[in-house]
Amino acid sequence: MALIAHLTDLHLRPKGLACYRVSDTNMLAERAIMSLRAQPHKIDAVVLTGDLTDGNDPREYALARQLLARLDAPVYLIPGNHDGSDAMRREMSGFPGLADRAEGKIFYTSDIGTLRLIALDTHIPGQPHGKLGQEQLAWLDDALRASNKPTIIALHHPPTLSGIAHMDKIGLLDAAAFGEVIAPHAHIERLLCGHVHRPIVASFAGKIMTLSPSTAHQVQLDLNEDGPAMFNFEPAAYFLHHHTPETGLLTHMAYVETYPGPYHFYSDEGVVWPGDEN
Repeated sequence: MALIAHLTDLHLRPKGLACYRVSDTNMLAERAIMSLRAQPHKIDAVVLTGDLTDGNDPREYALARQLLARLDAPVYLIPGNHDGSDAMRREMSGFPGLADRAEGKIFYTSDIGTLRLIALDTHIPGQPHGKLGQEQLAWLDDALRASNKPTIIALHHPPTLSGIAHMDKIGLLDAAAFGEVIAPHAHIERLLCGHVHRPIVASFAGKIMTLSPSTAHQVQLDLNEDGPAMFNFEPAAYFLHHHTPETGLLTHMAYVETYPGPYHFYSDEGVVWPGDEN
């Protein structure tokens, strides 16, 4: 069995600074950590699919270390377009997989219960879009051939379009090549992505792909071709991916903020509560 929390796009800022003028991403990230700690189920691992920081600033990484140290489960990191591969490797040293390569892109594998994680790096220095590159794709091909264990692949930039124009302009440049590598492998259970700041489910190369919402602000849902780049404060959330050999991988969305409930459907006598009679 494996229960994996999938967080993305924290966009941490230096203390006291908001993101995009109005988003207190540090406070929102702290609430997400509190929500994870309050989960009634034992979380086996946390996968954070990029944009841990907003400006690739050492102060932001320092805050990330403080926040993530409060989690009991191992945390697996990959960079997004707002991070930096070398900076993440240096500032977050000690986190699993980051020391596997001394320089360049961060990519690694790890076993998490009944699942195998393959973590990939789509970061391009100074650019908002992403690319895996030939070296990483060749490594991925070898990694997928090396084991038939049920596998999840984590990468920041999703390889498909979202329908949100301003986000699709900064997508994954070598998505087609990525698809050719993963298509033959039936043991891939899921692609885990971030970047778009929305909960999205799609199919790519015959695989299910889930984009987790951000723990901070969400991108405005606008499917018009000329839609402006905007964000809002829809409820922050993350995914819980639960895997057993019998069920495969099931995904539940968990909201960060508290809400009323839970309430019983049945009375102590086992009778369904009636509806409101008024």
